[in-house]
Amino acid sequence: MATQPGEAAMNAPLQVRPVVDADFAGWRAMWEGYQQFYKVSFQDDAVRRTWARLLDPAEPMFGAVAVQDGRVVGLVHYILHRSTWTAGDYCYLQDLYVDAACRRQGLAAQLIRSVYEAAEQLGAARVYWLTHESNTTAMQLYDQVAERSGFVQYRHVLPAPAP
Repeated sequence: MATQPGEAAMNAPLQVRPVVDADFAGWRAMWEGYQQFYKVSFQDDAVRRTWARLLDPAEPMFGAVAVQDGRVVGLVHYILHRSTWTAGDYCYLQDLYVDAACRRQGLAAQLIRSVYEAAEQLGAARVYWLTHESNTTAMQLYDQVAERSGFVQYRHVLPAPAP
């Protein structure tokens, strides 16, 4: 019996693991998909700097990928930072993306759980994240795996520092 398109990928085992140097091409494809979703773009030097930080054990920035059938199909980035409210650091889940062809299979939830596990191992007191108010599909998942804080984000973008 022949499989339907995408069926093999849905049945292939999924691995969520920290990024390694060999993941760059797959990670970059997902990172570009993330940028397209949010209608932003990053300069190549910023992309390469982010990648270097994700691989640097001295950085408080981490990344994981979801790999299915040997292909990167999702990513998550998270950053540890101090808090004035707790002894343990906070873990900010900054970016989460799953390939459009692989959505609604539980991959995003697995990526979030991987951050929960890593943050706990790192001694963090909480994991939190932001999403755009228009991202209602993702918010359906987020409402199942976390609680809304009720806080509203404000920001002021600063000029780039001089070289």
